[in-house]
Amino acid sequence: MRSGAGLVTLGIPAGLNNAIIKIKPAEVMTLPLPQTTQGTLGLAAYNRISDFMKGIDVIVIGPGLSRNRTTQSLIRKIISHAAKAIIIDADGLNALQGHPEILLRIGRKLKDIVITPHPGEMAGLLRANVGGALEDRKRVALEFARKYNLTVALKGNNTVVASRQGFLYVNKTGNPGMATAGSGDVLTGIAAAFLGQGLNAFRAAKYAVYLHGLAGDLAAQDKTQLGMLASDIIGKITAAIKKCS
Repeated sequence: MRSGAGLVTLGIPAGLNNAIIKIKPAEVMTLPLPQTTQGTLGLAAYNRISDFMKGIDVIVIGPGLSRNRTTQSLIRKIISHAAKAIIIDADGLNALQGHPEILLRIGRKLKDIVITPHPGEMAGLLRANVGGALEDRKRVALEFARKYNLTVALKGNNTVVASRQGFLYVNKTGNPGMATAGSGDVLTGIAAAFLGQGLNAFRAAKYAVYLHGLAGDLAAQDKTQLGMLASDIIGKITAAIKKCS
């Protein structure tokens, strides 16, 4: 929302709704959904999610969803039937390990797909070791983007963004203090906001990683790299936008 999203709705297990309402930003809506006995989202949630997706511009799937087997099946079903711009991160990427056919299928029908893996998640998608995913990050990102017709933002020092058309961007903003819990989720949210404002997948991802890194640099000046939290990055998004304008 700090990056320009007009409305954000968080899909969560129904059992968490009352607790989340008490701590969430007032501007964020919630969508309580059927849950498994373990308290995660289950396949029973799909119909309501499918109906809800008809009225939105961008889907973000993955952060915080868990590796529960039923939840992972739900994730794959949602991705397989997505008809809008989609960003896949975290447990969304974990759910796709061993299921490359899903990415191939949606890559043929959707124009704007962004995946935001860290090296470990990229290695999982490639069925390779992490060292292999890091060996030549530009090549790995470009080859994956071209093969699956999507945009890859391979996170890390100098995040690499690669498009299905072969465009490549290497980011130079950011600092080691951003290697903190939730920082990647902030990046995903910024990219989703940019997609929702009409940028294509590559431009949304490219500008998101730049702005995310710049906000992190501003947060480090204030909080130090050692003491920085992901919420501090969010707090500097508007200042970063001002510096870019």
